[in-house]
Amino acid sequence: MKLGAFSISLNVKDLKTSQDFYEKLGFAVFGGAVEQNYLIMKNEATLIGLFQGMFETNSLTFNPGWDQDAQTVEGYEDVRAIQAKLKDAGLELMAEAEGESGPGSLMLMDPDGNPVLIDQHI
Repeated sequence: MKLGAFSISLNVKDLKTSQDFYEKLGFAVFGGAVEQNYLIMKNEATLIGLFQGMFETNSLTFNPGWDQDAQTVEGYEDVRAIQAKLKDAGLELMAEAEGESGPGSLMLMDPDGNPVLIDQHI
């Protein structure tokens, strides 16, 4: 399965405080906006999403069709194809992608209760 770019999405209490902390670790703002209560921070190939008031817990995020620079990759596996494989493997999905193509997302939990979001933007 080609899951695409990986990042961890953190539920933060104070976006600006978290931004300052990760900037001290060498991360820089790559996307998002403080006014929208989220920032995507990048350090080389490592991505961290900082989300204030959007999620209850931290989660693992995969973006089919994107590389670590949010550039479209050719030959990516559509989220609906991934979804079919996960269901065929007997995994229970908490949310499913709809439609036949384009943006879509699904969510499942790993065995330890960590949310895994597979979020296709293209």
